[in-house]
Amino acid sequence: QIQLVESGGGLVQAGNSLTLACAGSKRTGSSYLMGWFRQAPGKEREFVAAISGSGSTTYYADSVKDRFTISKNNVNNKIYHQMNSLKPEDAAIYYCAADRSYRGNYDRSTEYEYWGQGTQVTVSS
Repeated sequence: QIQLVESGGGLVQAGNSLTLACAGSKRTGSSYLMGWFRQAPGKEREFVAAISGSGSTTYYADSVKDRFTISKNNVNNKIYHQMNSLKPEDAAIYYCAADRSYRGNYDRSTEYEYWGQGTQVTVSS
């Protein structure tokens, strides 16, 4: 069992950048697939990005590809989510998720076993 805590959310103007971080209560190291999802009001939770346990493979939703970057630091046990060129439609609660038993569905919320409480990102136009 691990707890995940997101940080870094806030209000930002469209076109600007924001970096989210996710800290785990114990080392996830190379054992966990880590992902970011988001949920806007009235919408379903959607996949944003994921990174393999080793950090060598990353996955992105088409809507954020080339704007967002996911990375991980196995020394401090955190993953990061650099978001550039933010748009109003990126506004949502962003959730960090961890998956120890990867079954190949990195973009499905049901793949992940552990979730953080979320951090709010607001983008003003």
